[in-house]
Amino acid sequence: MPDVLDATPYDALLLLSFGGPEGPDDVVPFLENVTRGRGIPTERLKEVGQHYFLFGGVSPINAQNRALLDALRKDFAEHGLDLPVYRGNRNWAPYLTDTLRDMVGDGRRRILVLATSAYASYSGCRQYRENLADALATIEAEGLEVPRIDKLRHYFNHPGFVEPMIDGVLESLADLPGDVRDGAHIAFTTHSIPTSAADTSGPAEEHGDGGAYVREHLDVARLIADAVRERTGVDHPWQLVYQSRSGAPHIPWLEPDICDHLEERHAAGAPALVMAPIGFVSDHMEVLYDLDTEAKAKAGELGLPVRRSATVGADPRFAAAVRDLVLERAATESGRRVTPCALGALGASHDLCPVGCCPARAPRPAAAGADSPYA
Repeated sequence: MPDVLDATPYDALLLLSFGGPEGPDDVVPFLENVTRGRGIPTERLKEVGQHYFLFGGVSPINAQNRALLDALRKDFAEHGLDLPVYRGNRNWAPYLTDTLRDMVGDGRRRILVLATSAYASYSGCRQYRENLADALATIEAEGLEVPRIDKLRHYFNHPGFVEPMIDGVLESLADLPGDVRDGAHIAFTTHSIPTSAADTSGPAEEHGDGGAYVREHLDVARLIADAVRERTGVDHPWQLVYQSRSGAPHIPWLEPDICDHLEERHAAGAPALVMAPIGFVSDHMEVLYDLDTEAKAKAGELGLPVRRSATVGADPRFAAAVRDLVLERAATESGRRVTPCALGALGASHDLCPVGCCPARAPRPAAAGADSPYA
């Protein structure tokens, strides 16, 4: 990267996330936003919301994203990168459309988007792009100038994302009792999605069994497992497993589930296990409930010692990785040659999502891709 940190042509970065309730009264309205159009009754939403009520009705993703926002601003300022950072959400305040409206009012016309999802999938990429298109359509209908928006590439294999997770696994292993530490297994966890969505994740030429979603997670898991072996001298058995399944039971989703995996590993004689949530950027509800509450309870029933390693969160190395991704994309847009930074076998992801990448369940406009109506 050049000595002078220049993000031209971009004049702002938008941190785009899922959103979550900020109190008990927000839980059902938030879930109504998430499930809009599916016809799920309020009573069922109240049942689902029990996970949030256990934590006072407050989603941990909010504090995590505020911390990441602060970390990004701090990193940019310390390195002389003059690029304002905003925050918007898909499903709760600050809402994406409101944030974009504010950005336009502030004179922002070329906006980069960092989504808090590192991997290719419909729900982790294209759905965010659809939400961006919806927000831009609203702004256009209001007579405001529509900004150009680009989305940063998938960062699953950037060193600034991988290295903190390696350290997290090492720390979890070190925290296990010494008599079970070397024999401990590692379960790399991520959000389960329908197998049909997994098979069509990534560019069309990569569609197939598991698609880019599974392929990318496996690459990261291998990177971490190899690094742990190199740094400890111990080759820990590992597997990619899934969590947080939802939806109709007759629809196939990625398996095995983490709780089923704990039972299977215990039955096979594993003395301990580390759960490494590589599919999540921060410790939001799927981590705090599905792993720290539900999976740990299952492990307690089994008498299986478990530890849960840290997510990346607001780690300074991740903030530095975002700065690197911003400068990389700015250089490319300005016609300068740049070598993308990526670990593993897959290389750097595409900058621009091609047509047919993580297709929608039903055709909808999506911004920040080759098929964007707002190019």
